[in-house]
Amino acid sequence: MTKMTKTQFSFLLLTLFVVLYLLPLGARPLFVQDETRYAEVPREIIATGDWVVPHGDGLRYFEKPVMGYWLSAAAIMALGENNFAVRLPSALSSGLMALMILLLCGSVTKWRNTMPWLAALVFLTSFAVASIGTFAVLDNALNLFLTGTLICFFLATEQEPGSRRERFLLLASGLLVGCAFLIKGFLAFALPVLTVTPYLLSQGRWRDLFRMVWLPVAGAALVSLPWSFMIQVREPDFWHYFFWNENVRRFLSDSAQHKQPFWYFLAVLPAMFLPWIFVAPAAIQGLRAADRDHEDERRLFRFCLCWFLFPFLFFSASSGKLITYILPCFPPLAILTAMGLIRVFDRPSIRGLQRGMLVTVLAAGLGALGLAAVQLLGPVHLRAFSRSWKWLLLVSGLVTMALVTLAALRCREKTRKLFLFGLAPAALLLIAHFAIPAPALEMKAPAALLERHVTDIRPDTLILSGNEVALAVCWYFKRDDVFLVERAGELQYGLSYTEARPRLLSPLEAGEFIRKHPGRVVLVAGHKEYARWRPFLPQPVSVDSSGARGYLFVRY
Repeated sequence: MTKMTKTQFSFLLLTLFVVLYLLPLGARPLFVQDETRYAEVPREIIATGDWVVPHGDGLRYFEKPVMGYWLSAAAIMALGENNFAVRLPSALSSGLMALMILLLCGSVTKWRNTMPWLAALVFLTSFAVASIGTFAVLDNALNLFLTGTLICFFLATEQEPGSRRERFLLLASGLLVGCAFLIKGFLAFALPVLTVTPYLLSQGRWRDLFRMVWLPVAGAALVSLPWSFMIQVREPDFWHYFFWNENVRRFLSDSAQHKQPFWYFLAVLPAMFLPWIFVAPAAIQGLRAADRDHEDERRLFRFCLCWFLFPFLFFSASSGKLITYILPCFPPLAILTAMGLIRVFDRPSIRGLQRGMLVTVLAAGLGALGLAAVQLLGPVHLRAFSRSWKWLLLVSGLVTMALVTLAALRCREKTRKLFLFGLAPAALLLIAHFAIPAPALEMKAPAALLERHVTDIRPDTLILSGNEVALAVCWYFKRDDVFLVERAGELQYGLSYTEARPRLLSPLEAGEFIRKHPGRVVLVAGHKEYARWRPFLPQPVSVDSSGARGYLFVRY
């Protein structure tokens, strides 16, 4: 490859990242509960100046350590309180992971083929990575630091034992895993151990399990211990609650949140790995050519196999499951896919790859036809889009995906063929941010309703809220003293403290509260909640709605 070709590939990936990950960040309102949570807790950090103890609605919020909130707070301080800033750490994490994948594969292959760029492309255009990468959650930042940890450790295993470069990479892996710990806690230690242990054992390097561990441990301690001690001094109950409730119960207890069967991730992985899942059989065939590769590429293959397989089994064995949990499996999956697809062309036939691309064309085409048929001819209750331009945009994205994949199918030059296939879903991934169905916005995005009433909130206004929308109310109204009605939800721990208990009201108590403060109280709640509470509440002055499936703003 010439230098210009390398530059072109790199520019293509950078452009793709900007278009798919940065441009859409402000396109849609924040969704409850995740995005408003990861906006409001950092906002309160900035407002109070307390960078040690996380709070939501002025209450102790101990579901996670603090570094994820720090990253969002830094973005908000730099760019202001807006959707772009709230989502920026997540998007940048995805871009930096793609860069790490590129550099790792380039280091191993010595840049002798296009595999490094293809691996980064696979990662950036996987449906799960692209969609979650523009969503304000902590999983992307966690995945960034875990990816860095494992890449540094793998590169350390490639160095001369005891060399300065090995020590530097081991220390770097420890510093990064310490950052991962400060984002999501003890999970950050489990995943590297699950990856590194079987890899070193498979290499016959069991002694290195003991020799190489000390610098990573020192690096992790250097990063994580200062805040860990400060939170212990300020809030002695933090580690007890976080360890047992947010780690042990979530992974082992029968009462865990989001409980799913063992096979759940196996069932959702194909959809998450679209469109590359269609050419995965061809990639698997290509991986069988491992014996013809360089030894360093075979080691990378084994490491990525451990990196994908054992964390995947670990998450499958846990009781609580969300699709974001297996994001750490996507960097190695992207690398393995790229390794296999590059090798496909070393085989006598590429019919497997051609079949996968043909299936992609058919799937995208049928998806476009199905969506159009439902919107034009289907029953009203099945029509997700009330505005024609939204579903027409999605149809155009699916048609574009089919046409670009068809061009890849017909292309003879292997590099162009693979990169055309990778670029095929780009239009659809971008369009999806602007074509969210109205029912989804009604149910998950109260922004428009709340922003209409910002001027109605005076300093002496008392705000009542349902638990699901409480942190959104805090974010849009810039308050940290919202009362909750009936259920505490995710703020249950903070409300368990004696001084906070008056902030949780029963519907009957809420009615009495409103009567005691005439003209000063507003209520924000979902339609079903309000219908349940209405017999206990006085007659409102006005009621504004975001839609039949959404939320109400009620003035008393």
